[in-house]
Amino acid sequence: MPATPRAPRHDDHDGFDLLITGGTVVDGTGSAPRRADVAVRDGSIVEVGDPNPAARAATVIDATGLTVTPGFIDLHSHADFTLLETPDAEACLRQGVTTVVTGNCGLSPFPHAPVPDPAPGVTADSLGAGQWHDAAAFAAAVHEARPALNVALLVGHGALRTAVMGAARAQADPAQLDAMRALLATAAEQGAFGLSTGLIYAPGSFADNDEVVALAAEAARHDLLYATHMRDEGDHLIEALTEALDTARAAGVRLQVSHLKAMGPANHGKVRQALALIEAAASDGLDVACDVYPYTASSTRLTSRLPGWAMDGGPSALLRHLADPATRARVLADLRPAVGRTFLPEGVILAQLTPGPYSDRIGDSIAAIARDEQVEPAEAVLNVLAAHHGEAMIVNHAMAEDDVDTVLRHPSAAVASDGWVLHAAGDGHPHPRNFGTFARVLGRYTRNRGVLELSDAVRKMTSLPASRLPLPDRGTVAPGQVADLVVLDPARITDRSTYAEPWQYATGVRDVLVAGEPVLRDGEPTQARPGRVLRRTAPTARRPGPERR
Repeated sequence: MPATPRAPRHDDHDGFDLLITGGTVVDGTGSAPRRADVAVRDGSIVEVGDPNPAARAATVIDATGLTVTPGFIDLHSHADFTLLETPDAEACLRQGVTTVVTGNCGLSPFPHAPVPDPAPGVTADSLGAGQWHDAAAFAAAVHEARPALNVALLVGHGALRTAVMGAARAQADPAQLDAMRALLATAAEQGAFGLSTGLIYAPGSFADNDEVVALAAEAARHDLLYATHMRDEGDHLIEALTEALDTARAAGVRLQVSHLKAMGPANHGKVRQALALIEAAASDGLDVACDVYPYTASSTRLTSRLPGWAMDGGPSALLRHLADPATRARVLADLRPAVGRTFLPEGVILAQLTPGPYSDRIGDSIAAIARDEQVEPAEAVLNVLAAHHGEAMIVNHAMAEDDVDTVLRHPSAAVASDGWVLHAAGDGHPHPRNFGTFARVLGRYTRNRGVLELSDAVRKMTSLPASRLPLPDRGTVAPGQVADLVVLDPARITDRSTYAEPWQYATGVRDVLVAGEPVLRDGEPTQARPGRVLRRTAPTARRPGPERR
């Protein structure tokens, strides 16, 4: 529980480093907004109380007519693959994000293992492999880059598996499973907050349930969070969620269901059944929650639409499959049933490609390419992949607004971006969630449509995600908390990034503090970079339960 606020004491005034005055505090707990001043010293909040005209501080921020909130925590980010190049993270700051949680969907930049003889254009991260030896090495690289915001690390199952097994479509043997457990334990000891899986992506999709349970049990032994991009978010959503819940029960692990959604018109509405299953599991004592982004399109790899066997051996093997007429015909036959159900050609937009013959089609749909080439959409998919080293990112329009509303309203659902683009300058046609997620929830879904109340919207961006890791010293505006703070205008906050014109920052966030240091003032970056890698305090590892192979 947050400490009881008290009015600033006169003898404290000379000691304040920073004072936010005149604002309406939405404290992150879900409580009603209230007028209060917030005092900061040595990077922490020391006072939250009634306005005191006698108060003094080295820096005073006048928030009259504005709202003061905790810094937003993005519980599902892929910024670990872009932060070192763009440590200013301006796209995040302009939304009020002060902490990103990385390593999601089974993908993390550690642990490292050499990728043997990759095809041209195929990168280590495309195989789920890491570029850094371990979490400590990556954290050191982030420290050297001096980010503007904080980073909390998860370790990806895909990276663990690739480090031990490469990209093979095979079951882990006991020695391989022990090696993955050891790498996971090292990440936990170095401060990682959790384990993630991306069971829809190779090589994570090659793992059987016994492997996932064994690693989730190792995560539980270190009191880590288990975050999962489930095996299916379309026709088999309910079966995939049941698998995730059963895994968490068997392993005794805390479960985070990543970006809960239902893909394809035939599956719209299934999120209600999914949420009912989550509620039932929570009632039975399972620690489970979910997160959601406020858009009706996803963004992922085009290869995620392919049958799993086609990715056996990674992108280089896929290219061989596509070059062989008989195997290509088999891939095509297995892809066709998804077309029109979870894969809607008019809604699948090329977002990013390696250089090649389709580079000028970025922003176009698979349907448009198929029409121009006079081929079926499934054939167009294979043509694009074959021409671009098996690598293509897409934006996939296949969700329903009512489903987004339903998940967003649920008390256990945190807001998360699933983004990775941190600066509004670059190539390609990225998903607008990179630039607008948090502003969109506060603008479109709270102010304009009334799906959420402001206090609850802020809770879903602050104390709720903080509680999942956990980050006990962040997520609320209260004495003793780290002074990650945001001053915003709830009447003006707006996401400007669109599917057609994505490279636009959100507006309406005026000031952002990270550990008491302004990183955004009057809507502009200050160039300060006080962020750091947050490290979980490691408890004594629990004894392992019965071994599961």
